[in-house]
Amino acid sequence: MPLVKIDMIKGVRSPAEVRKVADVVQDVMLSTFNAPPRDRYQIVTQHEPYEIICEDTNLGLTRSEQLIVIQIFQQGRSTEVKQATYKELARKLEEECGVKGNDLIISVAQNTKEDWSFGMGRAQFLTGEL
Repeated sequence: MPLVKIDMIKGVRSPAEVRKVADVVQDVMLSTFNAPPRDRYQIVTQHEPYEIICEDTNLGLTRSEQLIVIQIFQQGRSTEVKQATYKELARKLEEECGVKGNDLIISVAQNTKEDWSFGMGRAQFLTGEL
């Protein structure tokens, strides 16, 4: 049940290109991250150029206005699944959206079943609804 936040610089991509990025990320969530079908929770936020500051952590990476930061909040994926997801996101986003590897930052954070409510004020994982 991943929740995916996608941050990018405003005005760099058209609405169709923004949607394509979100669609590609969802494809990888289903094919590689093992999200269940019809499990799409994404928040796309566009920022002014001065609102995203991402240096290269001394890796020699050059960032551009095409930068995308993806945060994935999830439960219980293995190190192997996470690494495969990083690789597949980089491959597909470059292939289908033109996002270079130096312009892609991905972070995965873990949470638990008690950390989710999908509506109606209930924790559906805990109540057995999910």
